[in-house]
Amino acid sequence: MRSMLKSAFVFSALLFVSCMIWTFRPAAASDSIHWMSYKEGMSLADNLQKKRLIFFTAEWCAYCGKMDHESFKTPPVIKYINTHYVPIKVDFDRDNKTATTYNVQGLPDLWFISENGESISHRPGYIPADTLLQLLRYVSTDSYQKMSFPKFVKQCK
Repeated sequence: MRSMLKSAFVFSALLFVSCMIWTFRPAAASDSIHWMSYKEGMSLADNLQKKRLIFFTAEWCAYCGKMDHESFKTPPVIKYINTHYVPIKVDFDRDNKTATTYNVQGLPDLWFISENGESISHRPGYIPADTLLQLLRYVSTDSYQKMSFPKFVKQCK
């Protein structure tokens, strides 16, 4: 009996570890951004003490779709977001309360939130992949505290 309990415990432990490895597999191996709901993403970011990237979008928004199918499909952008941010996607129509909280006036609208939950900045409108990647780096490295975005871009060339 004791041997069966020990075997069951070992099996359960191995299953748990396997699930954890699958759940938290390296972001670099992914071909898509691991978008989360607002509630789920904010909670995870609090626990991980990680910056949040909130993408406000809507099905009817043409430029939102363009960002989804172009900017957010670029491998360097995918890898950078999955590595350095907790990505959160908010549908403007389905979660208007959250959109109102952030005073979203137009779509798409990309918000950067600090590790402690404070707003860093936001960028409304379509952002091409190359500019988006620079903006992601600018915020994640805290360069926004030291210099303007144009200066950061110039230094990176």
